[in-house]
Amino acid sequence: MTQLDRVAEALERMGPRQVAVPAFDAAGCFVWNAEELALDPVAKVSRVDIGLIKGVDRVRDILLENTQRFAAGHAANNVLLWGARGMGKSSLVKAAHAEAAAREPGLKLIEIHREDIGTLPRLLGLLKDTPYRFILFCDDLSFDHDDTSYKSLKAALEGGVEGRPDNVVFYATSNRRHLLPRDMIDNERSTAINPSEAVEEKVSLSDRFGLWLGFHKCSQDDYLAMIDGYAAHFVLDVPREELHRDALEWATTRGARSGRVAWQFTQDLAGRLGRSL
Repeated sequence: MTQLDRVAEALERMGPRQVAVPAFDAAGCFVWNAEELALDPVAKVSRVDIGLIKGVDRVRDILLENTQRFAAGHAANNVLLWGARGMGKSSLVKAAHAEAAAREPGLKLIEIHREDIGTLPRLLGLLKDTPYRFILFCDDLSFDHDDTSYKSLKAALEGGVEGRPDNVVFYATSNRRHLLPRDMIDNERSTAINPSEAVEEKVSLSDRFGLWLGFHKCSQDDYLAMIDGYAAHFVLDVPREELHRDALEWATTRGARSGRVAWQFTQDLAGRLGRSL
């Protein structure tokens, strides 16, 4: 190897790494590997059937309709699913994708981790010129004090020169409606020279989501409906009165009623019956 060749190789290593073009036909879901600038296919997705998600009928229908419109090539909104923990926000995103992709196989789901939001422009550049349609999914999205990466997300969603590609929408779940801590927003009000402008800067990120779908704590009836749905789906043969009594006792020990608590009870019940789910 000549000295010129070695110099050329060194310069190539110093340059920006090339993004690996994935085989999108290999899977329906991928995880964005920001370190390798690659999309890792997911062979088996952890999700439940959309019919098992109870107590959120209205938001379920809205999300599914938005997803199906997007899959069919029509206009659709970015979606923020916010609210009570354990009420099926993440499960609903994955279930809606499965339902829509059954009709439109070209719809792909890509999970991007919160800490990798800064690499979002590189990912969008990889996706924009493909014949597929993509839901970018970030679970538990929120930003802490002194975290400015939310500005990158704002530009990627809307407002940048190039804008969001037509074949991409962004779905995010969060326990916070405005994605930022309340005390962070209140501090801006109390210390900024122009409080209203400072607060607008902090909360404008959530405005990039055309749909805000709120999830609230479920009632006892909704909780028991979740239990009945799981028991029927997995054929767990327990008398209904006994099932409800044990499920309510389980929720009391956890101090909460939610879809997650219902699923955890179902796993415990199946184990006691010697069953696998």
